[in-house]
Amino acid sequence: MATRKPIIGIAGGIGSGKSAVAKILAELGAGLIDSDAINRQELEQAEVRSTLVQWWGDRILTPDGRVDRARVAEIVFADAAEKNRLEALMHPRIAVQRRRLIEEFEGDPKISCVVLDAPLLFEVGLDLWCDAIVFVEADEEVRFTRTAAARGWSREEFHRRERMQSPLDFKRARADYVCRNNSDPAALRQQVEALFSQIVAGTNARA
Repeated sequence: MATRKPIIGIAGGIGSGKSAVAKILAELGAGLIDSDAINRQELEQAEVRSTLVQWWGDRILTPDGRVDRARVAEIVFADAAEKNRLEALMHPRIAVQRRRLIEEFEGDPKISCVVLDAPLLFEVGLDLWCDAIVFVEADEEVRFTRTAAARGWSREEFHRRERMQSPLDFKRARADYVCRNNSDPAALRQQVEALFSQIVAGTNARA
């Protein structure tokens, strides 16, 4: 995709801290596009909610009539066909918002680059948009502990969800930069600041 400003993709395993890296980049002047956040917004659109109720009934709604994302996740992660059906509905909608945000960031002089924080960066071809890809690496036990604390997942659920994504070795091999994120926020920030400077400076030099 043609763009003047560099696009940085964030990759890594579940619980590795991709969002933490993306947040630091945003603080340094990047425009952040968070696919999970866009997905949450789109799930609240009336037409999406109506479609999901047609598929799965009122059981996917909370008492106040909003989409229960945990219930939807239970359905789609238990049935590949339902997962594919949901993705066919949501991915085009997310793509529209992603393109809109890129255009918005292109016109904002305060934004130096664009960051794509997308769990399925490789699976949906977003890596092809990127000038650089950052792989966020953390030990498996660290990642599981974070995920269990944040989402309440069992170890079995953690592994099941991870198997639905591209293997970590695949992601790491295709990355241009690696950040270690086991426990030290200050060390992570130092790494991210260094790679941010390299990416922006390198892209500007090629322009």
